[in-house]
Amino acid sequence: MDRLAQVEVFVRTAGFMSLSRAAISLNMSNAAASRHLSALEERLGVRLIERNTRRLWLTEAGQEFLVRATQLLNEFDEAENAVLERVLSPSGLLKVTSSLSFAMLCIAPVLQEFRALYPRLNVQIVTANRYLDFIEAGIDVAIRTREHEPDSGIIVRKLGSTPRLLAAAPEYLSRRGMPVKPADLMRHDMLVYNLANEPNILNLTRQGRSERVNIGNTLDCNDGQVIRQAALAGMGILIQPLYIIADDIRAGSLVPVLTDWELPILNMNIAYQNKTRLPAKVKVFSDFLISKIRSNPDNGISYS
Repeated sequence: MDRLAQVEVFVRTAGFMSLSRAAISLNMSNAAASRHLSALEERLGVRLIERNTRRLWLTEAGQEFLVRATQLLNEFDEAENAVLERVLSPSGLLKVTSSLSFAMLCIAPVLQEFRALYPRLNVQIVTANRYLDFIEAGIDVAIRTREHEPDSGIIVRKLGSTPRLLAAAPEYLSRRGMPVKPADLMRHDMLVYNLANEPNILNLTRQGRSERVNIGNTLDCNDGQVIRQAALAGMGILIQPLYIIADDIRAGSLVPVLTDWELPILNMNIAYQNKTRLPAKVKVFSDFLISKIRSNPDNGISYS
């Protein structure tokens, strides 16, 4: 940095033909500017500026060095501007992975707004209900439901939390009846997400009381949207996060059951690689998505 400061003092002094004006433009004292100029000349082993009490002028070596030094500073400014532009207007490819449900309900609806803010950034969405390896899959940002990553090189930010509900279509409930206690679920057709922890065991709580219910499955699947469609068709009772079925509940297409009992809350996080300098594309997308999720009170995801 001292070498760069020395060059800046020289170029400014040559431009103003005044050491004091150069010092003012660089927000430093005359003494400091003089030290930088002397150090530059000493390092180069040549006199660049001749000066007396009335004026100063460039030596032949100083004239030649001014051309090169000016070019150097211009290139340095261009390099800084390029980096700043990338930070303010990131470009390239951003690769995001999440479940199909989250991509459909929470990412896709806000992508147009995100692209309007960052038109030079292209987004690739990889839907997967398993956790892809960041490096092998080239992932920049991942939406995950586990709170801790086994890899210390992964940063996790809380996106929000969503309750898990039991719900069924009105047609199914009119045909099979409304369960009134957890044990009733054992005689119902259950639509099970098979990637959940213990998918055929439900741990329900009410007012400090807990019940553990073993359920069968009329359908088990590794995707929430398939389970949701089966429930809408009257196939059985599903167990899904509220954010996936919130619109269906508002529309009356699905009816929550055993509402006085609670299932464990599902925590949702945004994860990315821990780097010394977080890439601008990761930061702007993460901040944008968190802001959009938390500002929508109807999406079934809360933050506290």
